[in-house]
Amino acid sequence: MTIATGSRLPEATLLKMGENGAEAVTLADRLKGRKVVIFGLPGAYTGTCSTAHVPSFMRTAKAFADKGVDEIICVSVNDPFVMKAWGEATGATAAGITMLGDADGSFTKALGLSFDVQHLGFFGRSKRYSLLAEDGMVTRFNPETGSGCEISAGEHLLSQL
Repeated sequence: MTIATGSRLPEATLLKMGENGAEAVTLADRLKGRKVVIFGLPGAYTGTCSTAHVPSFMRTAKAFADKGVDEIICVSVNDPFVMKAWGEATGATAAGITMLGDADGSFTKALGLSFDVQHLGFFGRSKRYSLLAEDGMVTRFNPETGSGCEISAGEHLLSQL
């Protein structure tokens, strides 16, 4: 079953690179009492993810903050080393976006958003989406239905607040 508006986000431990290496990030702790945007995408350094999806949240980061959003988190089925490098390469980290790796894809699977594209070497990757969680409860959910990045883009989610 796919996550939906009104659902509580599943328990998850994601990974980020810290000063001393990879660090576990317990999502429930990160969301408790906070308003957080999470967007998921198929992979770091991939075309639409790098040229459209991440930039859409970089452009809207200040406007989200102005509307009371405490944090914007990008999640991809990648390791924390790749997510750190990608965040730096795109400017997402400098824009204040938290880049978290769902290294084993367990969070993505729990959301019901996992997919495979064998000829691209994509196994257990995340479908494209954006959501707003308030204290861990999904209050807005925008799963991308096509191959582009319109419904899940930062501008679209921002227009819903």
